[in-house]
Amino acid sequence: MSLSPSTTSARGDAQARDPLALGVGARITVSVMSDDYVAILLTALADTAAASAPGLVVESDDVSTYVGGAEAGVLAYIVDLIARVSASGAHVVAHVQLSRGCPGELTCGLDAPTLAIPDLTPLAPTGVEATAQWALYPLADGPGADHMSHIMAVIERAKAAGVARASRHFVTELAGDLADVLGTVADGWLAAGRSVAHVVTHVTISTNHPDADAPATEVAR
Repeated sequence: MSLSPSTTSARGDAQARDPLALGVGARITVSVMSDDYVAILLTALADTAAASAPGLVVESDDVSTYVGGAEAGVLAYIVDLIARVSASGAHVVAHVQLSRGCPGELTCGLDAPTLAIPDLTPLAPTGVEATAQWALYPLADGPGADHMSHIMAVIERAKAAGVARASRHFVTELAGDLADVLGTVADGWLAAGRSVAHVVTHVTISTNHPDADAPATEVAR
């Protein structure tokens, strides 16, 4: 799988920043519906680490894997890991949380209202079809903070990209190639970050679902 490098739209002091110091990173938990899940996961983690961009911090524990570093490298790592696990043919569910802007980070020094935002070059298609449920949290504090305007603007960006499929309770449903789905999530995360310093987004991704075309059902109570 070919992964494209990132570019930045501007140079200078605004872009000369340390992503780790600004709390840029992700947590990912991958579940594999296979009896051979341990081997599938460990192999995918090792191969993804070997192919990942330099400068990333990757730490796995018994719940999730933390990936910290430049946005493009973090995104490429996540796409690559899920694609490698999905290549097993097993049903895969991944929970991904992306965060930028420091509060709650172990080490951080945010002294600006917004962060310098890089432009991301779209990743090459993976050939892995994915569906996802996505939520964005622009954590703008203070009187008059208008969270929904940021959220709705990002949803419109996802619709324009052709990835947004439906609105669900509390989430927007996305569908398409894994690289396009996660690229749309990252694009919205960064777009909100241009006006809100602390932005968190969460997405649950499903690949190789045995009944992927089944419509959503509602249980009457």
